[in-house]
Amino acid sequence: MGGKFGAPDKMIIGGKRLDGRKPDELRPITIKAGVIPSADGSAEITQGETKIVVAVYGPREVFPKHMSIADRACVECRYDMASFSTPERSRPGMSRRSTEISKIMAEALMPAIYLEKYPKTKIDIYVEVTNANAGTRCAAITAASVALADAGIEMRDMVVAVASGKVDGKLVLDMFEIEDNFGSADLPLAYMLRKGEITLLQMDGELTKEEIQELVEMNIEACKKIYAMQKKALQDKYSVEKKAMPDAGEENGN
Repeated sequence: MGGKFGAPDKMIIGGKRLDGRKPDELRPITIKAGVIPSADGSAEITQGETKIVVAVYGPREVFPKHMSIADRACVECRYDMASFSTPERSRPGMSRRSTEISKIMAEALMPAIYLEKYPKTKIDIYVEVTNANAGTRCAAITAASVALADAGIEMRDMVVAVASGKVDGKLVLDMFEIEDNFGSADLPLAYMLRKGEITLLQMDGELTKEEIQELVEMNIEACKKIYAMQKKALQDKYSVEKKAMPDAGEENGN
């Protein structure tokens, strides 16, 4: 959460937030699968003004070989913000924050992957934030799950992630930049819907036990909606590919 200098007097007016949403309303979300043909799997997500592209490579051989794990695949994630993704131009290369989010993302995604089916291999996940307006780690996890599925990697479930928080004393879902900077609390959550398992839960700021429970429930309800968007992104990609494939008669010149 950010400091209070420059904060608006009110961020919720007449039951509506500054961007016009209700407290429990998601930003507009679009997800596309297969956006990078050269990657084994890829996805793009737009969530409000936040935009992220994810590419997955693997499972592939580990170099040097002694870094491999005998009974499962290892997962490496690289989260990076493009220098033009925020008004303040960032330095090229991995920042301390990027390194931390990379680790958090890998830990949130690994429970969903059948790692034991890919021993001695590595799965690389590359995340590029092209426009940042809050919620980037959660949006990146959501897109990375779609990219992993697009790569044909066997998964127990897809992971969905979203953050909620506290603004003007009220609990809100999916904060945008002003709320993220000047709100009093933030609670990101990643979730596997079919398994009912939380793979990431963090908190920044002060919340009561009851508020935490309410935000967790709010996040999970939102995850159900985003999960449907993940599935549709994959269905849309493969329905387009199927239409583009010639039938057996065409292949044989009949």
